[in-house]
Amino acid sequence: METTRHFTATTYVVNDGATALHEHGRLGIHLPPGGHIERDELPHEAALREVREETGLEAELVADRAAVETPNGRPLPEPAHQMLHDIDVHPDGSVSHQHIDHLYYARVPSRRIEPVGDDEADADEWSWYTPEELRAGGFDADVVALGREAIETVVGTE
Repeated sequence: METTRHFTATTYVVNDGATALHEHGRLGIHLPPGGHIERDELPHEAALREVREETGLEAELVADRAAVETPNGRPLPEPAHQMLHDIDVHPDGSVSHQHIDHLYYARVPSRRIEPVGDDEADADEWSWYTPEELRAGGFDADVVALGREAIETVVGTE
C-alpha cells in the first residue's frame, strides 16, 4: 500500500509564560494551532496563517535563520522540530497517510482568542497552560514536552 504524505505546520504560541491548546474534537487530544501547508505556501507562512485563523492572534515566530548567502536563495525561519506523524494506521500495521510537520514556537501579544477561520474551534475551547499545568494536566507526553520547551524558548528570548 502506498503512503500519502502531507506537509503541515504547527505552532506553539506563548504569552506570559503559558501556551494555548484546544481539544481536537475528532481526535480527542489537546493540540496547538496547526494544519496543512497550502499550495505555493512556505512552511513558516502556513504556521502564521494557522495561528491567525485558529486564534485570531498575530504571532511572531521565534526561529533561527541560517547565516548563508546565496545568489538565488534566502534562508527561511527554521522550525524548532520536524516530525513525522502516522495518521491512518491499519490493523495490519500499514500506514496510508502521514503528516510531515514543521513545528514552530511563537510569541503572541495577548491571550484573547477570537478565531477568524472557517470551522475553527470556538474561543471557549482554548485554554492557556503554564509548564506546571501542562505537567499536571494529563496531556500526551509530546504535547507536554513541546509546550514546555516552547515556553522556555520564547521566555528566554524576551
